Amino acid sequence: MSKNTYIIPADGKVMVCLDASVYTESVVDHAAWASKRLDADLVCLHVLDRQPGKPAKADYSGNIGMDTGTDLLEQLAALDAERARLAMQQGRALLEQSKGRASKAGAVNPDSLQRHGPLAKALTELEEGVRLFVIGKRGEAADFNRGHLGANLERVVRSVHRPLLVTSRKFRPINRFGIAFDGSKTTRKCVEMVCISPLLKGLDCHLIAAGNESPALTESLTWAQTQLAQAGFKVNIARVPGNAEQVINDQIGEQGIDLLVMGAYGHSRIRHLIVGSTTTSVLRSSTIPVLLLR
Repeated sequence: MSKNTYIIPADGKVMVCLDASVYTESVVDHAAWASKRLDADLVCLHVLDRQPGKPAKADYSGNIGMDTGTDLLEQLAALDAERARLAMQQGRALLEQSKGRASKAGAVNPDSLQRHGPLAKALTELEEGVRLFVIGKRGEAADFNRGHLGANLERVVRSVHRPLLVTSRKFRPINRFGIAFDGSKTTRKCVEMVCISPLLKGLDCHLIAAGNESPALTESLTWAQTQLAQAGFKVNIARVPGNAEQVINDQIGEQGIDLLVMGAYGHSRIRHLIVGSTTTSVLRSSTIPVLLLR
């Protein structure tokens, strides 16, 4: 069965992606919250991008003499192996600390896992048994001064086929959530997924639509409100003319929204040009966690 059928295992785990960034505590706290809401086991994952013990590729022996060059390469290889060993130890320590924090926060059966290789590749290999991924908006190498997203985040969003919770820098209680809605197939899918999942049950729901009044948008909003109401949500609707990013951010502040639900951009470059830029812009500017659904 193709992954594009988007079958999410009801007994799948919550997997939280960790590194040594300032987002670590918040990522763990959000993951523990999700684990409790879903009654799902939590897995703390740390991925090492470099293979352990991999020697340096450069060969300077022809430039500085054969004997000296060989000795230098051996020293570089030993240094590289030591760095890899220390990175693994640091990763294990991070996992143990995170497991302890998650356990205190009430996460279900917190466990840990360490892998090697690119993060996006590791997640796609592991996603079969995962119900929800949790990741920080920025990692340890991100440029905070320029407001850049983490280098791995967009690759992960485009690679995985599971819901992805992108956390804010600090966790706060989640009582209200908003759904960025435009009536498209993607945002209708978001509504359907919210309706069948226990993650947001019992929370105040806000539908946010950017655009002028039209029969098509009115019909779509009525459909969404009906679906959510039948699932037990009390729904407030905000239809505001203007730029989608600005409307969403304004509504987050005005309505006191604690979490935003959005459709993740797809894999095609054409789709990215149409809607991907809005997703990226909202992720970059948002000060609350964003739940991306595909």
